This record gives sequence, C-alpha cells and structure tokens, in this order.
Amino acid sequence: MRTRELVCLFLLSSAPAGAADAGGQHDFDFDFGTWKTHVSRLAHPLSGSKEWIELDGTSVVRPIMDGRANLVELDIAGPSARINGVSLRLYDPETQQWSLNYANLRNGTLTTPTVGAFRNGRAEFFGLDSLDGKPVFVRFVIACAAPDTCRFEQSFSNDGGKTWEANWIATDTRVKNS
Repeated sequence: MRTRELVCLFLLSSAPAGAADAGGQHDFDFDFGTWKTHVSRLAHPLSGSKEWIELDGTSVVRPIMDGRANLVELDIAGPSARINGVSLRLYDPETQQWSLNYANLRNGTLTTPTVGAFRNGRAEFFGLDSLDGKPVFVRFVIACAAPDTCRFEQSFSNDGGKTWEANWIATDTRVKNS
C-alpha cells in the first residue's frame, strides 16, 4: 500500500498549477448555470466489461463563498439507474488547486476528493479511492470544446497510473437563459 500512496502523492504534486490570473479562483466561472447532461457510465469498471449505461438529466452549478467554491447538483436517470448527487468544489489559494468532493445522495457519503487545476482550458484532477475494496487511482478531466459544451471524464487505474480506463463520460450542454 505504501507504493500506491507514494505514486498518488507524485500524481497530485505533478498536477499543473492553476491559472495565473486571479490564481485560478475563477476557473469554474464558465460552469455556472443549468446544463443538460448526458452520461455514459461503465457498468463494471476495471473488469474487462464493455457494458455502458446511458443516463440523461440536468446539472445545476452555483457559486458560493465569493467564487472560491461552487456546488453542483446532478440529477440523471436512464432505464436501469438513477443518480442524484452533489459535488462541492473547493479552491485552495495557497496551492492554487481545486478539490472535487462528490456525494451520491443514495447514501450521503463523500467520496475521497480528487485534486488538481486548470491549464490552457483543460483541467486534470487526481486522487486515490477504492473499488470493490481495492485501492484505485482516479483521474478526472474537464475539457470544453465551446462555451456551451463541456466534457467530463473520470478514469480509474489499478496499475499505479500506468494505464487508465474511462468509466464515466458526461457531456454537458448549457440550457439557454440559465
């Protein structure tokens, strides 16, 4: 377990620094508002399965704490699943990085946060979590092709970050006048 912890610390410390202007505090300002969300979720991550579950719904993003934090409310559903959750994103001005903290409202438990920053319009966040009782690295990437379309992708690694398997791909499209 010590090796995994050291690799995770390396990944976190090598994450790119936040934007130079305002230190990155306003990196998520683009995201405020209401979004139509389409999610593809891998049914059984890191198992070799290729079965994806499709879900649709909304994400509502609100600034709090003068923009140094924001809250995302997620409500998506499909034929076989429904997910209601909340993500609290917190900015650390000392490190110029954000932590992403998620809770599925089914059980109300926060996941282990991922930590990272934006660089050149793209954000990468890394963390350590568990899947079926085994430790896995988590990478979360945000990339926006246009002001009103963004892609959020979560991947897991069970080999210390050498390879990554995407397991959550969300495409958000802004709802006009939100």
